[in-house]
Amino acid sequence: MLKANQLTALGLSALLSFSALANQAEALLIDNPYVREMPPSAPATGAFMTFENASDADVVLIKAKSDAAKIVELHTHIHDNGVMRMREIPEIVITANQQVELKPGGLHIMLINPTRALKEGETVEIDLEFKDGSTTKISAPVKKIMGMGMNRGDGQGRHMMGQ
Repeated sequence: MLKANQLTALGLSALLSFSALANQAEALLIDNPYVREMPPSAPATGAFMTFENASDADVVLIKAKSDAAKIVELHTHIHDNGVMRMREIPEIVITANQQVELKPGGLHIMLINPTRALKEGETVEIDLEFKDGSTTKISAPVKKIMGMGMNRGDGQGRHMMGQ
């Protein structure tokens, strides 16, 4: 049977562990977010960015939402009998001290059934939610995909969690 002081120590340890976990996502940098411009009749588009995890613990993105679309999902591409197909996934893991790039043909955030036409020059607000309960909001400019590199490389749009 545990004594009262052991229970207190266990409780404090659990609280400190949760607190450390809840702050882990603050080390996440989000570089160059953008949303692909879409034709007016398109049923969906994608949001792309690079996550950089500077912490010693994994950060797990579990949800995204935006008022720019009725449905927002985390997606990947898979090869299915020689055909590339998009599939919803439950999470995107940003491994400790690593980068994960969300890009066309790979991991991305899918904006389905847009609430408005998304045109170049506009900005889309996207709320990101992580497994530890932390959240952040990013502003992603809408860009034409043709003639545009996947990574701007100019440092524009860099975000820190919690800003």
